[in-house]
Amino acid sequence: MHTKLFLLTSLVVWIVLAFCGIGSAGAPFGSPETVAIREGGLYTAFGYWYHEDKYENGTEHVLRQNQLYSELGYGFMNGFEIYGRIGIADMKIRDAFSPSDNSTTTAGNEFNDNWQFSGTLGAKGFYPYNGFFGIGSFIQGTCCLSDYTDSIPGTLNGAPFTSTMKVKNPWDINFGIDLQTRLPSGTKLYIGPYIYYAQAKVSSSPNIPGINLSATDTTLKNKINVGGFAGVDFPIGKGFHLNLEGQYAERFSAGVAVTLVY
Repeated sequence: MHTKLFLLTSLVVWIVLAFCGIGSAGAPFGSPETVAIREGGLYTAFGYWYHEDKYENGTEHVLRQNQLYSELGYGFMNGFEIYGRIGIADMKIRDAFSPSDNSTTTAGNEFNDNWQFSGTLGAKGFYPYNGFFGIGSFIQGTCCLSDYTDSIPGTLNGAPFTSTMKVKNPWDINFGIDLQTRLPSGTKLYIGPYIYYAQAKVSSSPNIPGINLSATDTTLKNKINVGGFAGVDFPIGKGFHLNLEGQYAERFSAGVAVTLVY
């Protein structure tokens, strides 16, 4: 039953991403063992995540996001869990408006837009070898639910212009395997590798020659597809847990979350 539910959740993740369009919005993975009680149950969480990654389309660009999110999850018996998040995130792309020749000048180089909504769906499973050690796996997808837009003034051969750049519904998909050890205090330490794919579809109007990302339609993709992550989850009293996690894939991402188990 849990295997079928895991496959169904995975399918839902793919369907949601397909309807999001093409475009990155990173997110934490959390501990492989559910924070819900052993008999199963609901939990909620609130967290902050800083995401940074390197993208390329002939030239390299660093994408950065700050994300605030709320999470609702359900942990089943035998170590299975499904969860969803809704959040808001900004977006910055370094050198997006950077001129590539002397005929073009711009008032700034960085793409910058403020808070837009994002959503995450995920499923994970955990197998305990004993009371202290276990292994888990997960699949997770995140999609921004609206477009990011920024405009920049400049000149081309002395003539003024204003270029508007749009990043449409960014998304990413992640799959990972993690090892966990549980300390006597209830603290969980976890670490593992993951693979992922992310891309961002960028369009500009008008198309200004000499600006790196100024094109009718161009696609940014993550430079590498493999990363690593590690984290710690520990109880802080009365049903609350604190989670700290870091990820690395070309660039470093990290965040913190507080979870309430019912």
